[in-house]
Amino acid sequence: MERRKVKKVLMKGNEAMAEAAIQAGCRFYAGYPITPQNEIPEYMSWRLPEAGGIFIQSESELAAINMVFGASATGTRAMTTSSSPGISLKQEGISYLAGARLPAVIANIQRGGPGLGNISGSQADYFQAVKGGGHGDYRLLVYAPWDLQEMWDLTMKSFDKADEYRNPVMILSDGMLGQLMEPLVQTRYKRPKLPPKDWALTGCKGRKPNVVKSLFMGEGELEEKNWKLQEKYTRMQKNEVMYDSLYTKDAELIVVAYGTAARIVSSAIRRSRKQGIKAGLFRPVTLFPFPEKEIARLSKAKKRFLTIEMNMGQMVEDVRLAVNGRTQVDFYGRPGGGLMTPDELYDVIKKHYSKA
Repeated sequence: MERRKVKKVLMKGNEAMAEAAIQAGCRFYAGYPITPQNEIPEYMSWRLPEAGGIFIQSESELAAINMVFGASATGTRAMTTSSSPGISLKQEGISYLAGARLPAVIANIQRGGPGLGNISGSQADYFQAVKGGGHGDYRLLVYAPWDLQEMWDLTMKSFDKADEYRNPVMILSDGMLGQLMEPLVQTRYKRPKLPPKDWALTGCKGRKPNVVKSLFMGEGELEEKNWKLQEKYTRMQKNEVMYDSLYTKDAELIVVAYGTAARIVSSAIRRSRKQGIKAGLFRPVTLFPFPEKEIARLSKAKKRFLTIEMNMGQMVEDVRLAVNGRTQVDFYGRPGGGLMTPDELYDVIKKHYSKA
């Protein structure tokens, strides 16, 4: 039987995300320029109107996120993107989206920080993404792609999950993935069966009017809403965990990394294996919900853990909580947009393996 050839397309990461969003049904985009994500609004500015959508370069990040709120309230699939300082400016609006139970996709192409920092790739926004970021008890479903194929596939998935849970979804990428060019398969979007948007503001002729808000002033009203939100986050933790692994079955040292860091770690792991070092990679694909149960299961075998991040230690806290003192969890990181090399990480793995 003859194998069918799969056609691959060479794309830049930011543009792959933008095209995937359009093919998944995004019809409203509002954003404001900031490096290293500028190819996304640039691409959207001409491609989205071609697809029958609306592109707006807003006057600020605050305006962009509130325009997304308005578009989402009408039932339209809406998206905004930015890089670290710009995402910080959007936090109030993201909290409003979560409080009003509105679906939206927000992508953070992370850059070095704190402050204005630099335009190099970083992973310093982990806390902001997975712990809520803005005010109030809320969570985002957070995806962390490590290559352009996942940038494509997870962007499409994000719109579906945002609609399914009526909740903002964040794609936590970084400057390296955004600027990287590599081939990917443009998988065709297949819309799953989703709940009807009977809550949307589409005009109330012939039906009772809908109200979209995050302000609840009645006695006990806000607490009741918060309990319902927590029930939703619990469902996410039960149903939406995604992870990947490499050589973890017989590993004596398990390296936990995500995104770009995991990509570089994987090269170092393969080299380590050739040298007889039994190291493995555990890669969370969802950062919330975090794959804590799988890490806890691996830790029961007393395997030693090493968390590698492009920051000074953020995800390592969640790894330590999952391990719960059963074994040692070490950390190695590079802050401020410092990019690791496979040789550097091979030496780090070798050093920590000798302690195992």
